[in-house]
Amino acid sequence: MRTLKASDEGFAKSFRKLVNSRRDGDIEVSRDVADIIADVRSRGDAALVEYSMRFDDHRLAVEGEDGWSISLADCKVAYEALEPDLRDALDLAAKRIRAYHEGQLPEDRDYRDDDGIRLGARWSAVDAAGLYVPGGRAAYPSSLLMNAIPAKVAGVERIAVVTPTRKGEANPLVLAAAHIAGVDKIWRIGGAQAVAALAYGTDRIKPVDVVTGPGNAWVAEAKRQLYGVVGIDMVAGPSEILVIADADNDPDWIAADLLSQAEHDPTSQSILITDDGQFAALVADAIDVQCTQLSTAQTARESVDTHGAIIVVETLDDAIPLANRLAAEHVELAVADPGALFAKLRHAGSVFLGRMTPEAVGDYVAGPNHVLPTGRRARFSSGLSVLDFMKRTSFIGVDDDGLRKIGPAAAALAHAEGLPAHARSIEERLK
Repeated sequence: MRTLKASDEGFAKSFRKLVNSRRDGDIEVSRDVADIIADVRSRGDAALVEYSMRFDDHRLAVEGEDGWSISLADCKVAYEALEPDLRDALDLAAKRIRAYHEGQLPEDRDYRDDDGIRLGARWSAVDAAGLYVPGGRAAYPSSLLMNAIPAKVAGVERIAVVTPTRKGEANPLVLAAAHIAGVDKIWRIGGAQAVAALAYGTDRIKPVDVVTGPGNAWVAEAKRQLYGVVGIDMVAGPSEILVIADADNDPDWIAADLLSQAEHDPTSQSILITDDGQFAALVADAIDVQCTQLSTAQTARESVDTHGAIIVVETLDDAIPLANRLAAEHVELAVADPGALFAKLRHAGSVFLGRMTPEAVGDYVAGPNHVLPTGRRARFSSGLSVLDFMKRTSFIGVDDDGLRKIGPAAAALAHAEGLPAHARSIEERLK
C-alpha cells in the first residue's frame, strides 16, 4: 500500500492523480449497455430469456412462469429457516433502518402569504419502485433492506425486486430480507437487462417509476442511460473509505476498517490520512497480516495495492482539505474529538464519528442508508433516502383580490418576454 507524505515535493501531483482516478465504467461498457437496453425495449421477454441464459446460466421459460420469479411464500420459508441469532440480527437491522427513515418523511406546506395567495407543496410517493439487488460476489440482504424499507416508509404501493440467480440459485438471506421488508415481487433477472425491463416494462414485467440499488458497472451504466425514462437514486461506482486517524488508535482496528471496503471489489478504494508516520507504517503492516487471513484476500489485496493509499500530514487539520477534495463515500473520524473535524468536513457520503464507530456498523444496523454516492459525487449528492421514492407537487390558489395585487406584475413580465398570450390570460381576468 503506497504511502504519500504531504511534505514531499511531488505530493500535489500524486494526490491529484488519486482524486481523479477513474475506477468505474468505460466506453466499451457504455456501448454494450446501450445495445442491451435497445434489445430489451425491442424484444422484451425474449431478450431477457437469452441474456439470463448467457450471463447467469439460468433458463427462463419462453411461455409460462417457470424460472421467472421467486414466490413470497418461499421468502417466508427462508426467513423462518434462519438460525435465531441471524433472524434476530436481520430484524434488528430492519427495525433501526425503518425508524431512521421514518424521521426523514417530509411535511406538506399549505399557507396564505401577506397578499392572501394560497401557496404550498404536497409530497406523495411514486406508484412503483424497482429495486436492484446484486447477486454473485455482492449478494447482500442488507442492500435489500436499505432499498426496500425507505420505499415502504415513503408509501410506494408496488415494490418489485430484480436479482440475478446464477444457475437458478437464490441467496436465502436475500429472500428472508425480502420477507421482512414486504416487497411485492421478486424477478430472477439481473444486469443491465433487468434495469431496462423495469424502465420500459415487458409483457411480464410492469414498468416502474424509480429504480434504485447498487450493482456492477453495467447496472450503473444502465441506470445512467435510462435516467429520464425512470428516476434513479444515483450512479454508484466502486466502494470507498477514507479514515482520518491519529496514533492513539489500535493499528489493527484501522487496518480492518480499510480492508472492510477493499474486500468489496478490486476497484474499491481505501485511504488512510494520519499525522504520525510510525502509526502509518504499523497500519500498513497490519493490512499485510490481515489480508492473508481473509477469505476475500485476493480482492482486498488487489484493491489496496492498486487503488489504496496512506497519506501522512503534519496535523489532522491538514487532512480536512484533502478529505473535501476526495469527497469519499465513507469517512471515519477516528480521533478523540471527532466533532471538531466533522464541523469542517463538507463533502462525504456518510461520516462515522469516533474510534468506536467502524464503517461496517453503518452497513448493517445503525439506521442511516448505506447506499451512498461514490466517485466524488458526495460533492453534490446524498445517500438514498425516503425522498428518492417521493415527489413534491407545488400548488397555488389566487382569488380576485390576490390577482389584482400580483397579476399586473405577471402580465408586465409576460409582455417583456414577448409572450402576449401569457399576459392576456391574466389581463382578461383583471377587466
